[in-house]
Amino acid sequence: MTRSLLFVTGTRADFGKIEPLAIAARDAGYGVGFFVTGMHMLDRYGLTKNEVHRVEGVRVHEFLNQRAGDPQDIVLAKTVTGFSDYVAEHRPDLVVVHGDRVEALATALVAATNYIRSAHIEGGEVSGTIDEVFRHCNTKLASHHFVSSEAAADRVRTLGEPSERIHVIGSPELDFHAAPSGVGIDAVRARYDIPFADYGVCVFHPVTSEAETMGRQAAALFDALDASGRNFVVIAPNNDPGSAAVFKALDALPSDRFRVLPSMRFSHFSELMKNAKAMVGNSSAGVREAPFLGIPSLDIGTRQTNRSDAPSITSATADDAATIARFLRDDWGRSFPRHEAFGAGRAAARFVEVLNDPAFWDGTLQKKFHDHNRDGA
Repeated sequence: MTRSLLFVTGTRADFGKIEPLAIAARDAGYGVGFFVTGMHMLDRYGLTKNEVHRVEGVRVHEFLNQRAGDPQDIVLAKTVTGFSDYVAEHRPDLVVVHGDRVEALATALVAATNYIRSAHIEGGEVSGTIDEVFRHCNTKLASHHFVSSEAAADRVRTLGEPSERIHVIGSPELDFHAAPSGVGIDAVRARYDIPFADYGVCVFHPVTSEAETMGRQAAALFDALDASGRNFVVIAPNNDPGSAAVFKALDALPSDRFRVLPSMRFSHFSELMKNAKAMVGNSSAGVREAPFLGIPSLDIGTRQTNRSDAPSITSATADDAATIARFLRDDWGRSFPRHEAFGAGRAAARFVEVLNDPAFWDGTLQKKFHDHNRDGA
């Protein structure tokens, strides 16, 4: 019997992380499907559901879980309803969710309440925002854990999860970045009409707990980038509360030095990063992919607090114009040694290795808290 795996994806970012795992599982003989929802379904963010449909040999189910402006609790409720209906008809052997998004929380909850085996990718990480709360909730809901580092594994154990269900595989998106992108930088620039060869990449997402100040933060950051005289490719933010204020700041940028894009194909984004002089903003790409590629990055604000301590990362608040200017002057174009705290680009192979172990599929789905200090395990 072929076991079926259902991967949940709500954003272009989490798709980039789970696609290598899905492809490896497909190639290993598992039946693979995607439940596509969230930002993927929205025109404003590039209708990135099309990227999922490009994966060959998988099933794809689309579900529209929100309208523009829906608060996160409403998105959560809609996703619970839609996913519950789907798994009632297509009961998968394993649901795979990623990270800290509200779609992952909703679908992990449905899997837990229906006693469907589930795997959480990149649990045990810290950021200091509401996303971290969602991430740790997903850890408690999931039956298996595929984490990016030993530090993350320790945090998952601290949350009471059994060691035998925690697997350190590294960050899956590094599998893409470790390999050739398959496209040249000239083709990337031509496809996305990027007029400059000397550029930085900027991604600045809203922070849900700071929604009221995101407009001021975005304006301060982009004013500092503008004052530097540098060129930037800017990828639009996600759709969390506060995104409208960030978009307003993007609309005011001069088009001769800022190329604003709703999204990019992942292979093209990988090549763009590999040739960038710096990464700026508050995306996880700045604290994970950029250090892996040896690119200097400027982490802005609280969204990635305590996520990484790579030597290539500089931290600043959005209104710290002096630090931003100094980074763009002194670190622009610097090359750093590859930082492998989040893996070496072999996560997918390790993922399939765990799935192929019969022990993975054994055992009860009734969870209990494992007190490692008391049990000595």
